[in-house]
Amino acid sequence: MPRSQNKVASHRRRKKILEQAKGYWGARSKVYTIAKHHVEKAGLHAYRHRRTKKREFRQLWIARINAAARMHGITYSKLIAALNAKNIGINRKVLADLAANNPQAFADVVKFAVA
Repeated sequence: MPRSQNKVASHRRRKKILEQAKGYWGARSKVYTIAKHHVEKAGLHAYRHRRTKKREFRQLWIARINAAARMHGITYSKLIAALNAKNIGINRKVLADLAANNPQAFADVVKFAVA
């Protein structure tokens, strides 16, 4: 009995990898064995950085809130503690957006939290 190779499935598998590697430099987008390695590596980086992105955005929000809070004579940690004490449920993303785009609203939030 002759050996079955299932050319359709193997061709489809290779084509899928090469399509994912489209735009890569040189042989990384042309040669299957090299493309396979780089697509896998790219997937690992994408998975890891989806988590890192959340950390970096939180750091950015905290830095923006701290800078805006200091303009009103209060530190970031004291502002967050005051907001928690008053049970104000504004998250850091919204606070940072207020600080950057609507300083008057941020000032009102600070006054309400501190008072």
